[in-house]
Amino acid sequence: MEKVILNVLEGLVLKEAQTHRNLTIFPLFTEVPGPDCLTLREALARHLIAVHEVSEGGSVPELEAENKGDWPVLLLDGEELAGAKQNRVLNTTLLLSPHSRLRIPVSCTEQGRWSSVSREFRDSGYVMSPRIRSKKVDSVSQSLKEERGYRSNQGEVWEEVRKLSEESFVSSPTGAMRDTLLAKEVDLEEALRAFPCLDGQKGLLVLLNGRVAGFDLLPSPGVYSQLHAKLTKSYAMDALLEKEQAAGASKEIALAFLKEAVFALEETFPSVGMGLDHRFSGPALAGSALSVGEKVAHMAFFRLEGIAEKAGSMASMRQRRSYRNQG
Repeated sequence: MEKVILNVLEGLVLKEAQTHRNLTIFPLFTEVPGPDCLTLREALARHLIAVHEVSEGGSVPELEAENKGDWPVLLLDGEELAGAKQNRVLNTTLLLSPHSRLRIPVSCTEQGRWSSVSREFRDSGYVMSPRIRSKKVDSVSQSLKEERGYRSNQGEVWEEVRKLSEESFVSSPTGAMRDTLLAKEVDLEEALRAFPCLDGQKGLLVLLNGRVAGFDLLPSPGVYSQLHAKLTKSYAMDALLEKEQAAGASKEIALAFLKEAVFALEETFPSVGMGLDHRFSGPALAGSALSVGEKVAHMAFFRLEGIAEKAGSMASMRQRRSYRNQG
């Protein structure tokens, strides 16, 4: 594993668990600095970024983004953009350099619409749930290995969005993922209140019914605080769909998952924007990270659905790495 990624993973600190029903979150902290950047939400609010279709006719797997400002803008894997011809999510995390224009890889999350409702996209307010995002990360990683670029399995994304709607008992006229999340907003806000963003927090590691779902780590507390609500709600959406059991706040299971991440197989590719895109795979996980020089802009690992927690137990027996455990 490349040193820049290893330094971040080994420097992670898990704070005391926060729990709400079947959802447990360990706030993540690290003293390892990340690159300075603006979030999509911040850049849109300041009119420093514009995202639109690549042409009048549009293209489902691509959008065009223009950064008009002096700072890089962070676009997060799974972050949803709403409007134009249909809603999309980012296929990978990327940093859009200052004063640049770039085609960005996306997946459609609104199968039943291909008609323009606005010239430019706006922030949807949501990040794709980790259950769907983990599969998308896996399919994009496979696409990169096959030299097909940052393409997802669009059919799988549509099928997972359909399942999300069906399991939530929500009907959307255009099959929009956002409609399902909006319908569950009261429940998602209730969950969000149980997980306040802490001073200095840079990420979260999440357990559903005592099993690891995954974790996200951002470059700075300032960036994370702007994405805290989106990320928390994305994990909470999956929790709503699971049969509720005891939360099972096991820090040992969380630490074992971090150890699995350390030993994951890694491949590196040129990012669409700034830096390098790192892809990770293991028997029971998939992950990605974006590095710029010696700094990490975003890192996310997910437990692959249907894989038993036994892989985490195996990783926990390895003692070559250690993590600080602070309550």
